[in-house]
Order: sequence, then structure tokens, then C-alpha cells
Amino acid sequence: AFLPAFVYSLKVSPLIEKISDHKDFKKLLRTRNNVLVLYSKSAAAAESSLRLLSSVAQEVKGRGTISWIDCGDTESRKLCKKMKVDPNSKEKGVELLHYKDGAFHTEYNRAVTLKSMVAFLKDPEGAPLWEEDPEAKDVVHVDSEKELRRLLKKEDKPLLMMFYAPWCGVCKRMMPSYQQAATELKGKYVLAGMNVYSAEFERIKEEYNVRGYPTICYFEKGKFLFHFENYGATAADIAEWLKNPQAPQPQAPETPWADEENVVYHLTDEDFDKFIKDHSSVLVMFHAPWCGHCKKMKPEYEKAAEFLHVASDSPGVLAAVDATVNKALAERYHISGFPTLKYFKDGEEKYTLPHLRTKKKIIDWLLNPEAPPPPEPTWEEKQTSVIHLAGEDFRESLKKKKHTLVMFYAP
Repeated sequence: AFLPAFVYSLKVSPLIEKISDHKDFKKLLRTRNNVLVLYSKSAAAAESSLRLLSSVAQEVKGRGTISWIDCGDTESRKLCKKMKVDPNSKEKGVELLHYKDGAFHTEYNRAVTLKSMVAFLKDPEGAPLWEEDPEAKDVVHVDSEKELRRLLKKEDKPLLMMFYAPWCGVCKRMMPSYQQAATELKGKYVLAGMNVYSAEFERIKEEYNVRGYPTICYFEKGKFLFHFENYGATAADIAEWLKNPQAPQPQAPETPWADEENVVYHLTDEDFDKFIKDHSSVLVMFHAPWCGHCKKMKPEYEKAAEFLHVASDSPGVLAAVDATVNKALAERYHISGFPTLKYFKDGEEKYTLPHLRTKKKIIDWLLNPEAPPPPEPTWEEKQTSVIHLAGEDFRESLKKKKHTLVMFYAP
């Protein structure tokens, strides 16, 4: 369809598809799975929206489609009626509706800006941008490396910068406190935010040691001084810290489990074999100090060990091995995940027991040791159409396929 003369004078992008016929519209929805449609009561009412959408169309080329239906002309009026859309009822005489996978998805009701509309079309079901939250109006939102350099160069007030990723749960939980602090401290301090998840910000991440999200950096006169690491902070906590900013205090190292007072036998590469031979029934937990599941299980394991320790007729003893320190044992018994429980009978390895995680289950099993239920078949053992690649055949397999989608996963 031809665009009106004024459209060309505005340099409206030819990427915007003007539709007036119902069949053409149905075809568009059938062949494109991500379509934002501007309905307008007239060509004049659409003018400012088309100017903005021209830039949006360029940014989302290949990922989304923008269409325009002028409900003011005779032919298009029928189409608007069929679609049950009446832009005359809207204050500005325009309505933006989104269609996904051939069907109506949602009314576009986010900020009418280039950045927000591009973000929406790139991820129509994603959360709004942080700066779209009216409560975040006092956070300085930085979009590019150039903007960041300019801010650091010109800003005299102390500045806190949150480098974040839009999907990060810790970031989302902290944002309300951060934006409240930005409002309360406005004029004295600057609180800023920058989404650096994209690969284009690798240099920034390297420069400020962004290894996870959020990473919060404190600057004075453009110079980076400290990281702020209280990710559960309230607005008051942030304000208090800014009064006397300091580098994070190093955490005291955790006491190794073997050095704590408990009745679990802690074995090493040197004494393991002798202990297993000297005790006829031994359950061994191979663990790592950083392992969250191990820490969760540790109290249950200690309670079971105490029970067995005082039992008059104990069915066995409980031992533990730090697999990160005693690497020879970890290698010998093929320990690849933590915690791993192995049962030894009369000096010989008998079972691996992934299902024992509580005091009751451990004691009940030791009273009646039997083979554990068979493990769930691994993904590659199941009959599916997925091709499972291994390190040795990875490159050769991919060379034989024109296009391949590979999922790197952990079981």
C-alpha cells in the first residue's frame, strides 16, 4: 500500500507496513509472529507516532514488525471495525496493539519512547525497563559506555552505580530500596543504574570487576573507590553507608567441618583405608566446603552420627571426606557432585546412596542396608530425537549440520 505524501516528507521508514485490507492483515499475522500495530483515527493523528515508530522499526528489523492501519480512510475503516478497534475513543486518536504468533497479545501500555518500545518488541513478555517505574525517576539511568564516561567526568557529587542485569533476582529485590534512597538523597548523592548484561559492555565489566549481578560501585569525582556489597540493604542502610563509605570488610574464613566439635569421623587420603578396614559398616559423605546442599545436610548427618555414637548396638558409623582437600580419594571413587554418600561394608565399597538426606532416613537405612532404587535414566539414555554430543565428537558432529541448536546443560 502507498503511504500518504506527508509520510515521505517525515522520512517514515519503509519498514512500516501500511495495511487496509482484512485479508492482507490476516496474512501479515499468519506470516509474522511479533507485530505491533498502530491504529489511528486519521493520518494526521498518526504523524508523531509514525515518526517514533520509524526509528523503532529500524532497531527491531528482523525481530519484529510494525504495521499502520489508518481507520480514517474508507477501506481501512472496515478493517478496524472487524478488529473491534476504535482509536476515536482514545485521547490522542491512536491505539497500539501487539499481536503474537497470529493472535492478539496485549495493548501496548508502556512508555512511548524508542528505548521502551524496542525493549518490548525484543521481548514482548519481558518485564518493563527499570526507568519505566515512576518510583525510579530519581535514579540516573545510563544506557551506554559514552553516557557512563560523561557522567563520571561531569558529576561532582559522590556517586553510587548499580551495574545490573534485567533478569537478576537479587537486583529486582534491591531496586525498591535503591530508588527510595535515590529520592531521599537527591542533591547530596547520585544513585545510578546501568544494565550491562549485553556483550557490548564487556570492557565496562572488566574495568569494574563485574563478575555477578548486581555489582555496585562507589565513585568520588569520577574515581572508583569501593564496592558496596550489602545486597539486602534498606534505603536507610544505603544512606548510612554513604556517610562513611568504606571497602567491604573481608569475611572471616569458615571453620572447616573437620575442625568443628562433632562425632562424625573426618577421614583423609592417609587414614581412609585403615578406617574402612577397622569398621565393618561405614557411611561416608564426600563433601565440599562451598556446597550449599552439603551445608543443609550437615546438621542431619551430625544428629544421625550422635544417635549412632550412643546406641548400644550401633548398625554403623558415619564419616566424612572433604573431596576438595583429599583429591586422591575423590578421584578413586569418581566423585563428581556433592554431597555424595557411599556405603562401605567390610572394607569394600557397596552402594552409592543419593536418597539419604535426613537423620531418620540415614538410621532407617543402616538398620536394613539394601540396594538403593535404580537412578533415573540420564537424558541421553532416553529415546528422543535429540542428538547427544560428547567432547570427542562435538566439532565433527557440528561440521556435518548446516544449522545446529545446542543446549549445554547439567543433569
